[in-house]
Amino acid sequence: MSFIKKWKLSPRFVGPYQILRHVGKVAYELDLPNELASVHPVFHVSMLKKCVGYPTSIVLLVGLGVDENLSYEEVPVDILDRQVKKLRNKEVAFVKVLWRNHLVEGATWEAEADMMSQYPHLFPPILA
Repeated sequence: MSFIKKWKLSPRFVGPYQILRHVGKVAYELDLPNELASVHPVFHVSMLKKCVGYPTSIVLLVGLGVDENLSYEEVPVDILDRQVKKLRNKEVAFVKVLWRNHLVEGATWEAEADMMSQYPHLFPPILA
C-alpha cells in the first residue's frame, strides 16, 4: 500500500510513530493511527528512520493559548526591518515581522500594506 501520492516534492516518510515492541532481530511493531489500519504494523529496520527533534524548534504549550482544536492565533509583536522591492512597473514595500512565540530567525517578510491594514498599532503615526 502506498501511504501518499508519489509526487516530486512529497514527503518520503510518514510519522513519527511510537515503537511498541521489538519483533524478531530486525523488525519493530509501530503504534499506527486508525487511518493506517489497513497497513501491517510490523516494519523492517531498513524502512524506519530515527526521528530527531531540535530543542530550538520545540514550542512549549504553556502560555500559548492553544484552542480545543490545537490551533492558536499568530500575533505580530514588532517590525524588525523594512525594504522596498522594485517590480517591473511598481515598487512594493515589505516589512520583516517578529511574531509572538517565535524566535528572531522565525520572522517573516510580509507586505507592508497588508500588515498596516490588519495591525495599524505596529506602525508609528506619520507626522507631516
